[in-house]
Amino acid sequence: MGDPFGEDVLSLSVGPTLRVPTSEMNEAFATADHVVSADSGVTRRSTSTRLSGVLLVALSATCFAAMPVFARTMYADGGDPSTLLLLRFMLAAAVLLLLAGRRAARPTGPTLVGLILMGALYVCQSLAYFTALTMTAASLLGLLLYVYPVVVAFLASVLLHIRLTRSRIVSLAVALLGAALTIGPVGDGNWLGIGLGMASALIYAGYILIATRLTRTVDPVWSSAIITTSAASIFGALAVVHGVALPASTIGWAAVGAIALVSTVVAILSFLAGLTRIGPTDAATLSTLEPAMTALLAVVLLGESLAPVQILGGVLIVSAALIVARADAPAVQLASHSAAAALRKA
Repeated sequence: MGDPFGEDVLSLSVGPTLRVPTSEMNEAFATADHVVSADSGVTRRSTSTRLSGVLLVALSATCFAAMPVFARTMYADGGDPSTLLLLRFMLAAAVLLLLAGRRAARPTGPTLVGLILMGALYVCQSLAYFTALTMTAASLLGLLLYVYPVVVAFLASVLLHIRLTRSRIVSLAVALLGAALTIGPVGDGNWLGIGLGMASALIYAGYILIATRLTRTVDPVWSSAIITTSAASIFGALAVVHGVALPASTIGWAAVGAIALVSTVVAILSFLAGLTRIGPTDAATLSTLEPAMTALLAVVLLGESLAPVQILGGVLIVSAALIVARADAPAVQLASHSAAAALRKA
């Protein structure tokens, strides 16, 4: 007996005869292929987004790492730390405000207030760090400062519900060990200097977490412009009280310009842009590239040498960066699943 439904029906003999129209089956397969294709597209985009975030934060760490090299040149030309910080943020703010004026509308309301407070946090962190440097060995202070990735990871898991996966824990541990080896033997320090060093680390951890919440929907150029303008205003007020020590030659001013453009404008822009792509924990872990890059730049530009243990530390930090780069991004994966679910409902 012939099939009464003709060629448009596919008969599947699984127990009782089940008849499914071929046209509907083809439509179902097409929908499934569309969902799989959409999932693949989202996965490729999420991988690309994550890689760009890793590269942006690595660029930021490299730019920040160049600052001590430029600062030495400025100090040798008659400048001092407080003047350096004032000129750094004044010049950076001028450049960023010029760039921001050509972009979207500036932030207002609570977001604007939050960005201004972030500038104040930057000032507090800088003052705590440079004051501690007068009381504590630079190596000990460096180790204290790099406590902040641990603080960021812990608070991000508690406050932002960012899960501490095995890869994140491993990369964080490897990065901290690498930073410790790169910085070198720990020197002496008094308790006030140690306290200020810890305060510097905690303030910077808070800065990163606040930036994670505030900069999600804000143009990075505008957020950077407001942060640096806030910091410049505060350092300007401090300069009125303490005075300034300006560079004496073109070389000193060139160093100031490099700090403002490379170690501030590019560094902050790339960090905030990368932060929105990979999250606070991974951004803080990748920032441990900074001491390794500082050591490398000191070798290349200042003729300094590296001990084998410092080279090992640099290798460990780069290894941690590679672990971060290959890790999954939970937030992006969640977006991928949501997109797929929406397609399935369509």
